[in-house]
Amino acid sequence: MITVEEALRIVRSQAVDLGAEQVPLAGSLRRLLRESLTADRDFPPFDRVTMDGIAIRHEAFAAGRRRFQVKGIAAAGAPQMVLNDPEACLEVMTGAMLPEHADTVIRYEDVEMEGEFAVLPGDIGIKKGLNIHVQGSDRRRGEVIVPAGRFIRAAEIGIAATVGKPALAVSGHPGVVILSTGDELVKVEETPLPHQIRRSNSHTLQAVLSDWGLPAATDHLPDDPEVIREKLAGYLDTQTAVILSGGVSAGKYDYVPSVLTELGVENLFHKVTQRPGKPLWFGRKPGGAVVFALPGNPVSSFISTQVYFKAWWHASLGLAPKPQYAVLGADFRFPPELTYFLLVNAQTDPEGQLIAMPFPGGGSGDLAGLTDATGCLILPSDRTDFKKGAAFPYVPFQ
Repeated sequence: MITVEEALRIVRSQAVDLGAEQVPLAGSLRRLLRESLTADRDFPPFDRVTMDGIAIRHEAFAAGRRRFQVKGIAAAGAPQMVLNDPEACLEVMTGAMLPEHADTVIRYEDVEMEGEFAVLPGDIGIKKGLNIHVQGSDRRRGEVIVPAGRFIRAAEIGIAATVGKPALAVSGHPGVVILSTGDELVKVEETPLPHQIRRSNSHTLQAVLSDWGLPAATDHLPDDPEVIREKLAGYLDTQTAVILSGGVSAGKYDYVPSVLTELGVENLFHKVTQRPGKPLWFGRKPGGAVVFALPGNPVSSFISTQVYFKAWWHASLGLAPKPQYAVLGADFRFPPELTYFLLVNAQTDPEGQLIAMPFPGGGSGDLAGLTDATGCLILPSDRTDFKKGAAFPYVPFQ
């Protein structure tokens, strides 16, 4: 067996080049940006009015004028107007170009409109430049707004649209297939016999990858080495990554490791000093797919995907590990000399600390227990007692 740290090192060492592709802006959410988004003009591109009201020359106000004749209305989306009369004003709408020669905007709430005049209270205090979003104050033309190497969220899509990018260069997706194994598994829509259960792991893992923005196909393998060999042979040559669930331990019907060896997949490690997920198998077919053969217990396969597959995927995207941490919310004891993935419910306390409360579960087969978990803490194998208030690496599930 090898340690979690060594297993992660090996997994990351098998990263592949996913390349880049152009995708429509609407389809770029959660993809990794492969180009920088640069301002094609100043942000904002003009002195922009930020409140509905009137635009004046501050010098007139400073000289004591409180009554301004309205000379017109500047609407958002209309060409710039000009305030020629220093003792007059223009009504302005939010988003409009600040009229030429005007330098201050006073909101309607502070103005009394009397016919064609706007009247200010005598004791009002107005600073020059009020309610104006100055041209270029956010970004200047040519400045990088979003650097390459960032996952695209709604804000990045908004920036791309603003700078006129109908399509974006993003990292390619790996081809992924998730394979459940075992004769005891039946389809979701079927009624299982007393000795059977419905397939859940493939749906769970497909949903995990979908939450990351990764599409994945699914299939099922019976406990038949010939069928396993035939299907795996095709997937190993056509997919970037193969994720198997079940059939990797030492039982008489655990055919997956031996079939993988027969198909030329190099066994890079089998079994990790961890709980859950000790029987984890990882390998690679030269010129073909990487293979994550996960234990069939649902918590084991779920956590192994969160920890190991994500590490491989991020390495393939060129991303360095960025561990998160959370504080243990209660004392916890785990005697075995194994790295323990402790299911927790983590919430931020009033002081801003992320507090991870452990909760009892039913072990690696307790799929229902995952619904209460926000993530897991990675507890090191070099100790038995873990004290409340200590910080440990945290793997969020959302």
